[in-house]
Amino acid sequence: MSKFAICDRARFRKHERPDDKIAAIAIDSMGLKRFGKDEWHQEKHKVNAKRSWRKAHFAVDEAHFIQSAVLTGKNTMDAQVVGTLCQFIITDVEHVSADKMYDTNAVYQTLDAHFPDAEIVIPPKDNTFADEAHHPKRMSNLIGCFALGIIGWQSVRQYGKRNISETAMQRYKKIIGNTLHIRKIENQSKEMLLGCSVLNRFTKLGMPNSYRVA
Repeated sequence: MSKFAICDRARFRKHERPDDKIAAIAIDSMGLKRFGKDEWHQEKHKVNAKRSWRKAHFAVDEAHFIQSAVLTGKNTMDAQVVGTLCQFIITDVEHVSADKMYDTNAVYQTLDAHFPDAEIVIPPKDNTFADEAHHPKRMSNLIGCFALGIIGWQSVRQYGKRNISETAMQRYKKIIGNTLHIRKIENQSKEMLLGCSVLNRFTKLGMPNSYRVA
């Protein structure tokens, strides 16, 4: 796997004792823009900005704290980073959710090794069929989707908990921004982790209460 940096702890610590059991973790990724030459160089030489991407991978708990984060190159597959994210979550987890891009036997094996008692809730990829070679929890999700339909399966398995990762990514982009400002690769991960720590500190201060009105 091509990684530029790995966090040892993205979490803003609320206290020194270990965290209590985590009810749910959601895993997802997003793109962060990085730039080549600066604006002065672009204006002087009349060249277009060279724009490329890094990928930020988050593991977010049900209280909206980013428990683990990794920055990689844009070509790194989401499923390749799951083991690294899990290494820094040292408490028991009851529920793990992710989107269908993580639906591989390798991901199930990694999650089951780190969180053996957790429900793993990942919808099957399109055109996936039952196979004895599948991980048992993957087979269970596949059979459940066929039996209940995807909407029914999502409701029964509480797949909606995955929304906390999407919320975290939107908060990062709105509050911290969607651009990496540091040019050196080795420092971009530190910039991303500082952003995660800022978000976690904001989360500690309090999250808004949302209510459905229609």
